[in-house]
Amino acid sequence: MRILLVSQMYPGPAAPDLGVFVADLARELEKRGHELAYAVVARRGGSRAKYARLASDAVREARRFRPEVVYGHFLFPAGGAAAAAARTARAGLVVTAHGQDVRNIGSIPGFGTATRLALRSARVIAVSDFLRRELLARLPELDGRVDVIDCGVDLERFHGRDAGELRARLGWEGEPPFYLCVGTLEERKNPVRLADAFARLDQGSLAFVGDGPLRGALEGRPRVRLVGRVAHEAVADWVGACDVLCQPSLVEPFGQALLEALAGERSVVATRVGGPPEFVPSGAGVLVDPTSVDAIAAGLRAAADLPTPNLAARAAAAAHDVRVQAERVERVLQEAAAQ
Repeated sequence: MRILLVSQMYPGPAAPDLGVFVADLARELEKRGHELAYAVVARRGGSRAKYARLASDAVREARRFRPEVVYGHFLFPAGGAAAAAARTARAGLVVTAHGQDVRNIGSIPGFGTATRLALRSARVIAVSDFLRRELLARLPELDGRVDVIDCGVDLERFHGRDAGELRARLGWEGEPPFYLCVGTLEERKNPVRLADAFARLDQGSLAFVGDGPLRGALEGRPRVRLVGRVAHEAVADWVGACDVLCQPSLVEPFGQALLEALAGERSVVATRVGGPPEFVPSGAGVLVDPTSVDAIAAGLRAAADLPTPNLAARAAAAAHDVRVQAERVERVLQEAAAQ
């Protein structure tokens, strides 16, 4: 099958960690024998003109490649570019919703109309059932056209490793248990409440991998290390070095970092708002109310009492193997191409 992949987030030389989950799925589709062409944005920042270029690139690739199906990631603007490419090639259209693209419907003027037009003839994939419900609440005409398939996790890249050895290599000093938060330091990710909850514990070390506008609110706290952004290949090392990965976001449409930690045999503290309740069982982690510092602190204590390595966590992640998810996506793409 000839597949044209269109995405507004994709790894590139300037941003090797951008949209890695999209690239992982694409790689698995190629391994399954499909031929892929690409129209992607592979860098952060820049003006909105990059989205116009994305649409132009997608249409040009559609004329050259003549895909049987166009596979877009993010409802808009990438979904709009994918729709234009599909019309050009008279191909099927599948678009994946990831989270913010759904929240933008109704909150950004014109976004809902543009998304509705882009998805008129599309099959849609949502990365969680939570996100599927959110999308249908905004665009009820999509009912019956939305499948739930997350992007999966690379079980070869994320696997059980010696935490002590990794901490020595990374220079992560402190006292156990070792807690880790991976992601942008922004309000939605809830890092300040996490740090406040951690301060209530008598022991432990907390590291934040990532950067963002709330960094200043986290600086100078005892037993807290701000690592900043790290190279993409180092993220797996930090996940393997922790005892518990924490993501008590105010809302999390899915929670890719949580899934990666589970694959690495690490327990997690996850928000109960969004996708995490769909894949974090009780033996693998603790779900918390993200608005309550008390609840997050209790979750940190409870998660630290779970075993490390946590084989129940690995078993939960195995159901989301990227190879399995690629096979599920393949079936949706084939159905869209046939239509």
